[in-house]
Amino acid sequence: MPGRALGIGGVFFKACDPQKLAEWYRKHLGVPLDPGQCYGTFKSTMANEVTVWSAFPSDTSYLGAAESQFMINYRVRNLDAMLNQLRAAGAEVDDRVEEYGYGRFGWATDPEGNRFELWEPR
Repeated sequence: MPGRALGIGGVFFKACDPQKLAEWYRKHLGVPLDPGQCYGTFKSTMANEVTVWSAFPSDTSYLGAAESQFMINYRVRNLDAMLNQLRAAGAEVDDRVEEYGYGRFGWATDPEGNRFELWEPR
């Protein structure tokens, strides 16, 4: 094979009001936005950190509403604290939390209806 992807270089999606939605993510998930912009860069300091890439069947409900074409997974240090922070901010947060040998998972939806996943690695 002449080349291969080395990881996820970015996540891009449409928004009705990109600036407003980006600011929501900055405020409630700490997404590091560049000043005055709708984008930012995460810099990892964890050794052996991985990013999962996965395709799902077109009829999955895992990504949220039927029209949803993507879901972003954000790593967090404390899942319970993040879910409580989102609930306090009025975000739609799933009640269920799933636990596996590689970490705990929770889900929420942003103000434009995009479902996202939070992962607290072990």
